[in-house]
Amino acid sequence: MFKKCAFRLAVWVCLVPASVLAETPQALPTPIETALKTLPQSCPSMLPGLEPDALQRLSSFYDTLQYQTVWNTYGMLDGLLQQFAHLADDGLDPAHYQPERIREQLYQASATPLHRECSDILTSHNYLEALHHLARGRLRQADVEPIWRSPEAPERDDAQLLLQIAVQGLADLPAAFDRARPAHALYRDLRAAYAELRQAAKPAWHPLPAGPTLRAGMSDPRVPLLRELLLAGAGSTPVMDLRYDDELIEAVKGFQLQHGLEDDGVVGAGTLGALNVSTANRLDQLRINLERLRWITRDLEPQSLLVDIAGARLIYFRDSCPFWQTRTQVGRAERQTPPLKSRITRLTLNPTWTVPPTILQQDKLPLIRQDLNYLARHQMRVIDAQGNSLDPHQVDWDNPRGIMLRQDAGPANPLGQIAIRFANPFSVYLHDTPSKPLFNRAARALSSGCVRVEAALQLADLLLAESERETVATLLQTGKTHEYRLARPTPILIAYWTADADDNGQPRYRPDIYKRDAALLRALNTAR
Repeated sequence: MFKKCAFRLAVWVCLVPASVLAETPQALPTPIETALKTLPQSCPSMLPGLEPDALQRLSSFYDTLQYQTVWNTYGMLDGLLQQFAHLADDGLDPAHYQPERIREQLYQASATPLHRECSDILTSHNYLEALHHLARGRLRQADVEPIWRSPEAPERDDAQLLLQIAVQGLADLPAAFDRARPAHALYRDLRAAYAELRQAAKPAWHPLPAGPTLRAGMSDPRVPLLRELLLAGAGSTPVMDLRYDDELIEAVKGFQLQHGLEDDGVVGAGTLGALNVSTANRLDQLRINLERLRWITRDLEPQSLLVDIAGARLIYFRDSCPFWQTRTQVGRAERQTPPLKSRITRLTLNPTWTVPPTILQQDKLPLIRQDLNYLARHQMRVIDAQGNSLDPHQVDWDNPRGIMLRQDAGPANPLGQIAIRFANPFSVYLHDTPSKPLFNRAARALSSGCVRVEAALQLADLLLAESERETVATLLQTGKTHEYRLARPTPILIAYWTADADDNGQPRYRPDIYKRDAALLRALNTAR
């Protein structure tokens, strides 16, 4: 993604055919206008039960075109059908847009006027819906994978832009579909990878049998099949060689990197499971993540932070291009990092840590009950609701009420030297951490919901204006806790997806740490 960050810029000229924009008498409604206003009664067999949003799109579209028929030539209809077919590369089902019913219009020379008007409306409905699905997603994100948004970061209203694309696109349908399609490299690269895999020949799939963990130097009857899976066509050693040799180990390491696994070259349960995912299932995984990226790229602002939950990384964007990234640690499955969009407004320098209620109840109290000295060893103070220190020996630890635990700033503080704050109802934030060795793990769903950032101080520099950096550095050196409000808030998007494409255009898969893929796949497969 860092190598390729190109965005198509186009000058759009409205070249709608003159017949579409021909002026009509204002006194009488056109047949199209009459049919639209009496839907679905006017076209009961073609357009039953349209959603209010779809009706509004149709009304706005035809109103802009003065309620004239649109699909007047075979060339336009044929061009539209071609664009519907290309939607398969976006993970959308072309059949949903009723190409067969639209194709019938090519052979309906004797159709009644009302039938022609209904056919025109039907075609426009599918055209508008296809553009809408490309730009905003086949499903409503709020229905399947909701995201919290702060009042300062509302969902973008692009209805007028889509209407403009639809009207102007009548003169150039391929350009209309391409303009509706997300322009972001995240989406374009994954679409290309999905299209290549979808269109590639599908050899017979043979899962790798279970067996002992495969390590360097071993011989195993499964090695020839493993070699075929990973090195077919790469000039590998003879296929019946049972040795797990250096060439195959390197191929396994590459596979592990592409699938979010420890790249140790050891074929254990995790690697075996990833190897045994069929091509059909991988295509499904790419398809559902194209849907997610249609949502995500709408929320991603030109200069912003993107936290990739499943990939355990943070990307800083400038001018819509990835400028910098670092590794993260995210919430465990039982304490998930929530998807959200907000704005980073302040930094806490040398932060204290007030133990959240869930962690206090589930993690800390059992340890304190076993050994009260746990508090002193971890520099924790017991405080009341007003922040006053309490004697831990005077607290009923079997039934503590009205208390909190606070850990003072310092090297052992789990928030490290800095916390990066943004409005949200989950009390989550980004922060530094003393647990640096954990960033070397491939699986980094380790926190209680907040996002630990490997290069947190470097990230803070990116968020600060040049004039602020010296001040913040001085405050950090004091070792005292300070709240610092940023001169320019930065948008942050925390999002969940489990597949994208690497810099070479190859699919890159991630474990579905929060087990969300199956529900999204069901929703896509059953969408009406």
